[in-house]
Amino acid sequence: MTAPAPRLIPLLVVLASASILGLAPILVRLTETGPAAAGFWRFAFAMPLLVLLVARPGGEGPDWLGLGRPSKWMLLAGLFFALDLSFWHYGIVMTSVANATVLCNLTPVVVTLIGWLFFKEKPARLFLLALGFAMAGAWAMAAGKAGGQGTNPPLGDALSLLVSVWYALYFLMVKFARTTAGALKVTFWATLAGLPLMGAVALMLGEDMVPATAAGWAACVGMGLMHVAGQGGVAWALGRLPASITAVTILIQPIVAGLLGWVIFGEILSPVQALGGALVMAAIVLAQWSNARPPAPTKTGAAPGGTAPA
Repeated sequence: MTAPAPRLIPLLVVLASASILGLAPILVRLTETGPAAAGFWRFAFAMPLLVLLVARPGGEGPDWLGLGRPSKWMLLAGLFFALDLSFWHYGIVMTSVANATVLCNLTPVVVTLIGWLFFKEKPARLFLLALGFAMAGAWAMAAGKAGGQGTNPPLGDALSLLVSVWYALYFLMVKFARTTAGALKVTFWATLAGLPLMGAVALMLGEDMVPATAAGWAACVGMGLMHVAGQGGVAWALGRLPASITAVTILIQPIVAGLLGWVIFGEILSPVQALGGALVMAAIVLAQWSNARPPAPTKTGAAPGGTAPA
């Protein structure tokens, strides 16, 4: 058994990183730009720091920074991340901060569903219970919304739900990319690939691209720093903690976002919404727990495949 002490620092890093990522919906509203443009500036201001972290000067020819070349999985990750942020940022504007963040965290459930449908990874019964909780919670959050929270609450909820699909595909692409590259390099290339896509979406939709004040620019810079610190911290901890523990710990993100939405924007959850959020979060925990449970031992005391139980 692993001693608790070696896990303490990674666990604290996950808590801090998830809390940092909880700032995202707040910063999007403070950028003074369009929703997709906010994602563009998030990527743009993250790039210099990512280059500093990934580059290894001394390479030959065009690759003198030692950045290598992106795989198709990295480029696809950039595409799905751009879709993820585009839908999420519009969802944040159209619905409440808490709804947008909690509904987006259905991603673990979507990932498990994709594994079931396309990779024949049949989920445990506990997952089916989690799926029921997720659907009930999503409905409660949409149905119990009080007025005055966002410009188009029903559409914002729908966009936020779709974010979980885009992020699930991003997650799978990163998983494939990680077989040949480190987490920071994957993050670098995915961010670089997503940068022009976010800019193109913002321009096509006629968004305001440039913040009007220094405060707006500060929010854009803050999003870049948040991107590197939050995503980088989670990626670092994933190499040192079980994925199930990391996934459950990251659920502090919607709590932080909801509290900040209450303090800064005065968004108050109705009782039905609060119940829906609790059901969604319970669904995510149950889904991760069902995946983390070990296979049942055989009659001989060995796990399927002949491996002795730990």
